[in-house]
Amino acid sequence: MNKVRFYLSVILVLVTLTGCMYPEEKLVQNQVPYKDQLDSVQSAVNQYKEANGGLLPIKTKDAETPIYQKYPIDFKKIVPRYLSEAPGNAYENGGLFQYVLVDVETNPTVKLLDLRMAETIREIKMRINATGYPPYKEKIADHVYTIDFKKIGYKEEPVVTSPFTNQNLHFILSTDGEIYVDYRSDLYRALQNSDREFKEGEDIRGLLVDGSMFVPAYSLPYTIDKSTKEPVFLAK
Repeated sequence: MNKVRFYLSVILVLVTLTGCMYPEEKLVQNQVPYKDQLDSVQSAVNQYKEANGGLLPIKTKDAETPIYQKYPIDFKKIVPRYLSEAPGNAYENGGLFQYVLVDVETNPTVKLLDLRMAETIREIKMRINATGYPPYKEKIADHVYTIDFKKIGYKEEPVVTSPFTNQNLHFILSTDGEIYVDYRSDLYRALQNSDREFKEGEDIRGLLVDGSMFVPAYSLPYTIDKSTKEPVFLAK
C-alpha cells in the first residue's frame, strides 16, 4: 500500500512539473524569432507561388497600408499543404510576430514584424484620444514632432527595443495624428557599416531589411542628407 502511494506521488509530481514546464516552453517559442522557422515559411511561400501561377499567400490590405505592413502572410493558404502549422512565434499561434513579405514584385522574401510596437502605439493613441489633443513637443522635420508624454499621463517616456540593434527607439508623432517609431539611430549605424551608395530622395529603409529577419515596422520613409550623409525623414 505504501509503495502504491509512493508511485502515485511520483506520478503526481511529474505531471505537475510537466504542466508547469510546458507553458514556459511555449512562452519562449512565442517570443523568440528563429531563422529555421523563417526558412520553413519561406519554403512554403515558394511552393505556394509555384503551384498557383505566381500568386502569393498573403492577406488583402488597403492600397494605403504602409509598405512593411502591406503583405502579411495568410497561413490558412499554406497550412497544412505546404507547412504543417504556423510557427509558434507567429501571431496566428499566439506569438509576438507577424510574418510578412517584402520585395513581392521581384523576390518575395519572408520577414518578421514585431507586434509589441503595435501594442505600445495603441496605448499612446488611447491616451491622446482621452485628452483630446495631440501632445506635440519639438519639431524634428516637416510634419514630424517628438511627443510630450507628460501631457498624456506618462511618468516616463515609453520606448521600444529595436529588432536590429537592441537599442531603445523613440516614438514620434506626425501632423496627421499618426504614431511612428523613429529608426534614425538604427539607420545611422547601418549607414556607417555599409558601402552602399544612396541618392538624396531615395528611401533607405531597405538597408535595415537586408541581412535581417525583421522589417522596420511603423516607420516613416527615410532618405540620406546630401551634405551630412546622415538619415533624415523623406519629405512627402
